[in-house]
Parts: sequence; structure tokens; C-alpha cells
Amino acid sequence: MTTHHPAYVLLEDGAWFQGTARRSFSATPGEVVFTTNLSGYQEVFTDPSYLGQIVVMTAPMIGNYGINEEDLESGQPQVRAVVVRELSREYSNWRASGALDEWLAGRGIPAIEGVDTRRLARHIRSAGAMRGIVSLGEAPCDEVRAQLEASPHMLGLDLASLATVDAERGVGGQDADHHVVAFDFGMKRNILRILTSLGCRVTVVPATTPAARVRELAPDGLFLSNGPGDPAAVRYALPVIRELAESGLPTFGICLGHQLVSLAFGGETAKLPYGHRGGNHPVREFDSGRVLITTQNHGFAVKGSSKTVSGAKGLEVTHRNLNDDTIEGVRHRELPLFAVQYHPEASPGPHDARGHFYEFVQALDSQQVSRY
Repeated sequence: MTTHHPAYVLLEDGAWFQGTARRSFSATPGEVVFTTNLSGYQEVFTDPSYLGQIVVMTAPMIGNYGINEEDLESGQPQVRAVVVRELSREYSNWRASGALDEWLAGRGIPAIEGVDTRRLARHIRSAGAMRGIVSLGEAPCDEVRAQLEASPHMLGLDLASLATVDAERGVGGQDADHHVVAFDFGMKRNILRILTSLGCRVTVVPATTPAARVRELAPDGLFLSNGPGDPAAVRYALPVIRELAESGLPTFGICLGHQLVSLAFGGETAKLPYGHRGGNHPVREFDSGRVLITTQNHGFAVKGSSKTVSGAKGLEVTHRNLNDDTIEGVRHRELPLFAVQYHPEASPGPHDARGHFYEFVQALDSQQVSRY
């Protein structure tokens, strides 16, 4: 019989939400955010963009199809803790290798259930994403409040240097049509799956790799990945990105990569009230007039108007968010460089934006033709 320990989520504004936990754990702080994904929980929990965050799942039941090793977006959970309404007692799926609850527990990730996640999500929507802490107990105590107060704020926090790889590694065959250098700021595995499926050999490099090393690798193109934290804190990457892009190297950025492109060319970023997280965010593509339903996971956005990026005259806006009118895509007016705020690789989520990868490969083809 499962033992239920009283537990809660405490937010820095003093609001707290009761729940229970099946296993004991130490009090764990992090930024409390919510995602609207109905499925794909294991992809969410292993997405490096969630590093340092306590994730609230708004879908009412989580864990009903278990866990498998094929759909992980990194080698381990990246979230600090998980908060759900109901954690499924049983799982059923032909691909499942175990239960979500056991998988999280085996990796030291606290899970609180029985929380009114609808009320919690509505509170974050009105008050904003903020620091919080999950803990065992009937109610918050002074010790836990002090631990929460001592935890870091997301604003100004460089987490890309923690999420990145330790050393270069290669993915894909040597006979591939194209060679891409991918800066790993916290890259999801599905990005590499798609790039290699489109005929690319990828050299993944750490976030602090200098431009000279990239030139030594002689790539056909440059990819800038997603990642966690405040983009303005990743300033060490900005001169590298600008130097390589201005050399004419076709460049494609996603999420944090999109924000870093904008910063590298003079733009600014700002923290969103509660961020965009989920698989149902509508984005208008200006060139075609289409509305893309996109997967998103970010707490910061590029500042600007419907046409321009503030401070970055060389960039033009290509996509806008239809919920809050934030910038969702940019491209350079002269260089072969473009970037999007959302996740065209999805996992989980819709595939409306998958065509951006084909656009990147076409740019690589054009680059090769121009050499001869």
C-alpha cells in the first residue's frame, strides 16, 4: 500500500498549495512554471530548457502511459520537481519500460500530486512565474521559507553553461551531404535526429566554443540550440555568433538560439510574465500568412514591434505570437541567418513548423553551390 506524505508547493509571494507525495524528499527550490502539454511528459521532464524549474502539469492525469528510453530529450530529468493533479497508479503502453513515478524517484526528482493545478496555474498567470519550493509537511515552516528566500532568481542566471556538453562530439555519418556545427546551450535530442535525417553530419560543441575553433571545423552551416536561463547572461556567446554569421555561414537558431541571435545583432530581451510553455501556441508567419500551432518553452522574449527588433536594424521580424504579440521569428536582411522562438522539432507537440529545418538545409545547399 502506498504511503502518502503531506506536501505542498510554496511560492515566494506567500501563496501555497497543498498536496501529497508517495516518497519522502528534501525541500527543493526552483522557478515554478506551468505547461499545457496534454502528453509528452517525459520529453518535458528531460528537456534541458526546464533546468532549474519546478514544472506544473496542467493536464489532470500524468503517467498513464509510463516511461520509455526512446523519447527522452536528454540523458536525465532536467526539472527540479514535478507537480500534478493525479499521478497515474497504472500505466499501459507497448513501448513502456516502467512507471513514471518510479523513474522520477530513481533519479531523485520530487513529485507532488493531489495539488489543485488549475488554481496554481491561474495564480501564476495572474501573479507571474516566480521562485518556489516543494517540501514535505502540513504547512510551510520558517526553515523552508528561508531556503526559498536564499534560492537564485532566474533573471540574470546563466544556465546554458550548466546545460551544455563538456566536450565536442560528432553525430551522423562522414558521408553526409552537409556538415553543421551545433552550439549546445541545452539542446534537445530530437534536433539532432532531424538534422541527421536530412543528410547532415553534426559536430556538437560546448556553449563557450570560440569562433576560431568553429572555423577550424570548416562547417557548411551553424546551428544555435535551445537552452535554459536568461539569454542576457550568455553574453560570452554573442561576439562568436556575430563573427560567424557575418562570415556568411548559414545560421539557424531555435529558442535561446533565437534570443542570442537578436542580442548578438544589437537587440534586447525581457522576462515574460509567465512564459510560453506547451504545444498549442499560435504563431503567424508573415510571408505566407499561415498560422502555425507551435511547441514553446521559454520565459524570455526578444523586445520589439510587429516589424522590427529593438536596437537590431539588421534584423526583420518574420513571425508573431497571436496570444500576446511577442516576436517569434527573425531573419537578417542581408545574411543567410534566421531564427525562431518556438520549437520546430517539437517533441512533444505539433509538426506545423518542421519546415524550418528544410529551409536551413536549402541554405546549406545554396552555400555549397556558391563555392563552385
